[in-house]
Formats: sequence, structure tokens, C-alpha cells
Amino acid sequence: MKDWVEIVVPVPADGADDVAAFVADGVDEARAGIELRAGEIVFWVERAGVEAALGKTRAVAAELVGFGIDPAAVTTRDAAPEAEWRDAWKRHFRAARLSDRIAVVPSWDTFETRPGDVVISLDPGQAFGTGLHASTRLCLEELDRLQARGVAVERVLDFGCGSGILAIAAAKLWPGCRVDAVDNDPLAVEATEENAARNGVATQVAAALEDQSAPGSPVVVANIQRNVLLDFRDHLVGKLAPGGTLVLAGLLAHQAPEVAEAYAAAGLEVDEVRTSTTDAEWSAVRLRRPQS
Repeated sequence: MKDWVEIVVPVPADGADDVAAFVADGVDEARAGIELRAGEIVFWVERAGVEAALGKTRAVAAELVGFGIDPAAVTTRDAAPEAEWRDAWKRHFRAARLSDRIAVVPSWDTFETRPGDVVISLDPGQAFGTGLHASTRLCLEELDRLQARGVAVERVLDFGCGSGILAIAAAKLWPGCRVDAVDNDPLAVEATEENAARNGVATQVAAALEDQSAPGSPVVVANIQRNVLLDFRDHLVGKLAPGGTLVLAGLLAHQAPEVAEAYAAAGLEVDEVRTSTTDAEWSAVRLRRPQS
């Protein structure tokens, strides 16, 4: 069981959402989730990395004085035991429809389906990705739309798979396709394997710590933060088949145009930069590799 510490940023209520977005942008450790509480925002880091994360958070806070943030007031406190706060978190993760046809149902909840629904049974465990975040919804919507247009897909690469929700959705939308699910976190690989088995697609989904997939995937999806998308630009472009679709998410709305330009400079065509309809702070980029 990991030893977690809360990083706490005191913030006026009317600026909490904006401050949370800036912190998520500037502090990698905050990307997995920020909780808004009365008068503060909170995220969790492992104790071994707390000093580095605290320094980054205070540096971001120093740029947010216009929001009434005092960098010196950013502090830490011991988190509740992991099992305790994860059980509390489960009370807030309920079944939900995330696109026209895709619904996510945690292992402790039920859902009334409609004909044609693609239902994903999910237990995120210690991995990022319940599907409720706007970035994940954007990716699921793009996959749903691709399949609805009749695009045939034999292989998919999910780069930064987290809980495996996108990999599982792809496997269910295109029965028989192979999905390579990659994440540098062993907990994510484990969660993806367990969730793929729970959904009956274990033979389709191959989860790994390193990307050993062959080039030429018709669909590549990467729901990770801006700096990783930029660092792995050439890698992801190289994995995409001619005519294939690349979906990039995990981007704050103001970051999306920059990332779209970077990938366009690598030879892809920008199909759309789309802002979430559920949370306008987040956007996704859909690109296509020319046929020749």
C-alpha cells in the first residue's frame, strides 16, 4: 500500500476551477485528479515525491496572484490511508453514459442499457481513468464516431492506457481487432489486464510497459498530458497507418492548438480541435495521416 500525502492549495471559491486547471497544467502529479473542497483544492502525491511536487505547485501559485493565491500558503498534510480514501472515492464513481453508445459501469453499480449500447464494466483500481473526466469522454466520443461512420479497424494503439477504458472500448467497438495498450505505470498495466478480462476482451487487448506495437495502426489514441504528447510526437506519428486517425487528449483548451500545430508540422492533417461539451477547460485534437 502506497504512502500518500495531500498537497493543499487554499483558493477562493470563485476561482477554484480555473486554479485547478492551471495546477493540472503545471504539475504532472496533479493530472490524475484534483479534488475541490471548501476553500481549497487538493491532489495526492507519493511521500517520496512530495518535495518536488510541492515546489512545482508553489511555482504555479506564484503566477496566480491575480486569483488571490498565496504561494506560501500552499502546504501538505498526511492523506487518509489509501484503502480508506479509495473506498470514499467509489461512492462518487457511478455508472454513466459517456457517448452516444458507450456507457461505463463500475463493478459496484448497475446500468439500464439501450439496444446497441457498448457497456464497459470498470474497476480502475489504482490506475487513472474512470471515464468521467472530460478528456476520456472526448476520446470515447471520437472512437464511437469513427466506428459509427463504418471505419474498419484491425489494430488500435492506446498510448497511456491507465485503467484500460479506451482499449476496452476499441475492442468492443471493433470485435476481433487487436489493441496494444501501453503505460509506463505497472499498476495501469495490471488494471488494464484485469478490466479487459472482466469485459471479455482479454484475447484482444495486449497491455505492456513499453510500446512494442508494429507501425501501421489505423487508430492511435493518446490521453496524456501536453508535454508527453510533444515528447512522443514522432513516435506516435510513426505508429499511424496512412489514412489513419490519431486522437490526442489530456489537453487544456489553450494547449490544444499548440499540440495540433506540432503534429501538423510532422506531416499529419488536423481534422478537428474539439472542446468538451461537459467541461470547456478541456479539448481533444483529431488528426489524419495522408494516404501518400
